[in-house]
Amino acid sequence: MLLSVNPGLIIWQIIIFILLLFLLKKIAWKPLLTSLHTREQGIRDSIEQAEKIKVESENLVVENKKILAEANAQSMKIISESREAAGKLREELMAKAQEDSRKLLEQAKIEIQQEKETAMADLRNEVSDLAIKAAEKIINENLDENKQKKIVNDFISQIPNN
Repeated sequence: MLLSVNPGLIIWQIIIFILLLFLLKKIAWKPLLTSLHTREQGIRDSIEQAEKIKVESENLVVENKKILAEANAQSMKIISESREAAGKLREELMAKAQEDSRKLLEQAKIEIQQEKETAMADLRNEVSDLAIKAAEKIINENLDENKQKKIVNDFISQIPNN
């Protein structure tokens, strides 16, 4: 009997199943659907928000790369300008140093020439004074050649060795 089909029992099972479905539809179906729709909407919102965040982060990455490239270009420009300025300053300093050196050399040459001319004038005056004094002595004394040489040599030996 256990394996036999009872048509009355099957009908009652179908009726109970339909009543249960109807009862579930009236009582639980709307809250379940509302809960599912709410959950589905929450998931959609989360997905949309995640996509927006992804797009924003990609835009930020692109913008950061652009800013980094600009900063790199600016730093290279600043380095280049600094090198140029240092080169110009070095050239200016070298030119000024060479000009100062040239001026000092010219001034030294002028001073040396003036000192030389002064020394030559002093020497000429000394020689002329010596010659005059020697001539006076020779004229004042009528001496022979040996005496004249002796007087000149004595006079020269009296001159300081400057």
